[in-house]
Amino acid sequence: MDFKTSEITRQVAQTAREFANQFIKPDMMVWDETQEFPLHIFKEMGKLGLMGVLVPEKYGGSGMGYFEYSAVIQEISKICGSIGLSIAAHNSLCTGHILAFGNEDQKMEFLPKLASAEYIGALGLTEANTGSDAGNMQCTAEKDGDEWIINGTKNWITHGKTGDVTVVICRTGKPHTRNNSTSFIVPRTTKGFKGGKKENKLGMRASETAEMIFDHCRVPDTARMGGVGDGFKQAMKVLDGGRISIAALGLGIAKGAYEASIKYAKERHQFGKPIADFQAISFKLADMATEIMAAELLIDQACDLKTRGENVTKEAAMAKYYSSEIAVKVATDAVQIFGGYGYTKDYPVEKFYRDSKLCTIGEGTSEIQKIVIARESLQ
Repeated sequence: MDFKTSEITRQVAQTAREFANQFIKPDMMVWDETQEFPLHIFKEMGKLGLMGVLVPEKYGGSGMGYFEYSAVIQEISKICGSIGLSIAAHNSLCTGHILAFGNEDQKMEFLPKLASAEYIGALGLTEANTGSDAGNMQCTAEKDGDEWIINGTKNWITHGKTGDVTVVICRTGKPHTRNNSTSFIVPRTTKGFKGGKKENKLGMRASETAEMIFDHCRVPDTARMGGVGDGFKQAMKVLDGGRISIAALGLGIAKGAYEASIKYAKERHQFGKPIADFQAISFKLADMATEIMAAELLIDQACDLKTRGENVTKEAAMAKYYSSEIAVKVATDAVQIFGGYGYTKDYPVEKFYRDSKLCTIGEGTSEIQKIVIARESLQ
């Protein structure tokens, strides 16, 4: 396999890198402290095509592939994981679900607005008591003539309060039965749909995570995507791509922590020489570099398979699992290299440390990834 970086991927990465350094880096700690979701930043990224990377040009998107998408998330996340996470959720989950399973009318109505960031997207799958156990979800949709009535709550939803449109997966059959959920597109303006509690988080604090509440929310049958009962199957396919994006998020965080560590280890002197000259530090840096390259190769493999339209379930889970775990490890080692300074907000690695942990939880925990990998390997 040849994963030589193409010229377009390099150009896209450079665009994302320059944007992150110019517009995200100066204010990211303010947003982190206040938990502000910087909506204006996403509007600007929409103008650059970063909010519709995978959307075909006919729907107003950039029409690029997964290698470019991964590069965008990595470059943004090297500066701020929160912004990288929100880009991933918007592109992969809401926009990606409509792109994959919406009909032509739905695509024409929503994709141009999502790709331009006129709309910010959300995906409602997780609930308070049904995280991985999605077959037992309590948010239901009942048919009433030509409409569906949605009742229930979704939790820990990226853009749960601010998102202009959500794809929500509702149970339409009995609990713990096959094919018991259906997906719907619900605009924020729909009566009976509102945001709830916003979570106060350890990390990723500028990426909004909130509750979504549906109280006798009526939507037309034209809001339904695919057949009745197809919702969970659709979500699992969407998550294959989403896991690549979270892998890229973890890799970006790891790269950011590693680059900061290299710079600091060369500048920080103890006992008359840079701490990079001490084996204890240089070996940590060697481990970081190796783990980052391994994660990058796993992500590239998943991107390649996805681009060629092949099954990517196992490879995406592997990439997500490994990349998220090494993000935590690299960020932890970075704090150790910085010593006391690493524990302060004056240096970047404490934020990488806090942000990294989400990667092992969101879009399927590391434990769930192992289940997926084992199941796919044993078939």
